[in-house]
Amino acid sequence: MSYLIAVTLLWAFSFSLIGVYLAGQVDAYFAVLLRVLLAFVLFLPFMRRVSAALTLKLLALGAVQLGLMYLFYYQSFLLLTVPEVLIFTIFTPVYITLLYDALQRRFRYRFLLAALLAVVAAAIMRYQGLTQDYWLGFAVVQGANLCFALGQVGYKVLLEQQPVKLAQHQLFGWFYLGAVLVALPAWYLLGSAQYPQTATHWAVLLWLGLVASGGGYYCWNKGATLVSSGMLAVMNNMLIPAGLVVNIVLWNRDENLLSLTIGSALLILSCMLCKPVRNSVKPGVANGQTN
Repeated sequence: MSYLIAVTLLWAFSFSLIGVYLAGQVDAYFAVLLRVLLAFVLFLPFMRRVSAALTLKLLALGAVQLGLMYLFYYQSFLLLTVPEVLIFTIFTPVYITLLYDALQRRFRYRFLLAALLAVVAAAIMRYQGLTQDYWLGFAVVQGANLCFALGQVGYKVLLEQQPVKLAQHQLFGWFYLGAVLVALPAWYLLGSAQYPQTATHWAVLLWLGLVASGGGYYCWNKGATLVSSGMLAVMNNMLIPAGLVVNIVLWNRDENLLSLTIGSALLILSCMLCKPVRNSVKPGVANGQTN
């Protein structure tokens, strides 16, 4: 849990930086490419050779969880208002729970209930109404949600089922390389010549690439291997109250404190629904991962 909590706080601060300093000022595809490229360079010294099968799986997970997810996510802003994008991202916990149970060929109603409660909690905090023609945008955001969920669940299942002698930081460079292989052609084909112009732009991009993406996604996915699938699902929506608090404290934004309080309480309750489930450690799994 400590990994997931730390990354939630980190990303809450980082998303505010995007909205304040980058949105509309720097080409989104270039920003994505630079972020994943910096993350790859950060882990390059630690990379070790692994089997061809494991290499391909890590590349595919990185390509889906970061590469494709970002392509869907940034495209959604062309179809929806910002509040609509935020409200449509809240369904990720349900995807994580259902995908993980499907891969494990079992169904745990408690985790699905916790995920649904997390969706309700996020909706209470973020719902601000919808425009009339939003179905295409909704579908695009769900594509992003599914990619993010598939990457998390796939990485968790991979390390649970495949004995790996190397530490996770020695594997994760392959994950970021997969993201680069998607972001590079996307920027070349879809990007514009809207590059960073100020020292602030570059500083924010360096922070996002090396810390928020480089350290953030590594710690998040490592944390995913150490908690239950239900807790992982719920934690995907914890970013919403954390982000709202950052907006209040750092940027003096007006937020509905009543809905924030109610939603946060429901998220805590959803975490409690996951906590009683005990998980056994599988032998041969690196770093003590649990189901």
